[in-house]
Amino acid sequence: MASVFFSYSHKDEELRNQLEAHLALLKNQGLIDAWYDRRIIAGDEVDEAIFSKLETADIILLLISSDFISSPYCFSKEMMRAMERHEAGEARVIPVILRHCEWHSAPFGKLMAAPRDGKPVVSWPDRDEALADVAKQVRRAVEAVAAPAASQQPPRAPRTASSASASAPTDASSSSSALPRSSNLRVKQEFSEKDRDDYLRSTFEFVSKFFEGSVGAISERNPDITGNYERIDSRRIAAVLYRNGKKLAECSVRMDGLSGRSSGITFSHDASASNGSFNELLNVEANEQSLFMKPLGMGFGGGERHKQLSQEGAAEYLWEMFISAAQR
Repeated sequence: MASVFFSYSHKDEELRNQLEAHLALLKNQGLIDAWYDRRIIAGDEVDEAIFSKLETADIILLLISSDFISSPYCFSKEMMRAMERHEAGEARVIPVILRHCEWHSAPFGKLMAAPRDGKPVVSWPDRDEALADVAKQVRRAVEAVAAPAASQQPPRAPRTASSASASAPTDASSSSSALPRSSNLRVKQEFSEKDRDDYLRSTFEFVSKFFEGSVGAISERNPDITGNYERIDSRRIAAVLYRNGKKLAECSVRMDGLSGRSSGITFSHDASASNGSFNELLNVEANEQSLFMKPLGMGFGGGERHKQLSQEGAAEYLWEMFISAAQR
């Protein structure tokens, strides 16, 4: 069994929890034992508890974000020691890129990162797809760690009753002071109506800024393209793209919804579309650990209705619907 150590910023704890859920199959198959600092019990010395696990870990997951890099403890202590063990061949370090940040010039920047191509977890339209990709790469690392260990393991001598009794602890003082415990401590999170409303509002604000930045960027990259972005009010934006004065694509994005259903974010290929008219609708949904946006499935042939979109994933999804009209 390979021991896995999570090095992460507590500001990324929700993403860490989601990643651990995706590693559940590896744990259930007896291939890994995962450890992170929430398993420290009251009365333990924090630094000693963390570094005792870091020193014995087979696989060290660095959960990378701007908060990880700006944390002196994560970056200067845990990460630096992890890289020393990696370079000595004592452990395998896997950078897991959670959020956009400058990381390529960091000491771990030379390592193959997860998810695929080092694309941050939050930027995938479907966050579960990103985390599942990380889990697959962790499985490959576990197999790589296990192979040389199995080939180097000496044959075991037959175990006798006397040797069994000699190896067993004679009293409680000879065992670890910490009681054994499970790492499976997740419980279903409860989300209030206010939580959902706040998430909807913050997602709309992110989408608004995403469209504003993207319209400006596409005009800079393509000299014959001009774009207009307009924040009409607190609940609606509109965007239009032109090539040499001819309209290529237009859209409106609103906080809106269907009658009798909770509000969501609607997209229309008409910049002046009226309320209730749309080509796609994203609703706020929840799983056991987090909130996400779920498409109704009207765009791209309806195959996206099962996606669980992060805020960045929702923005990218709606932008793709918009820009596709200009790319034909």
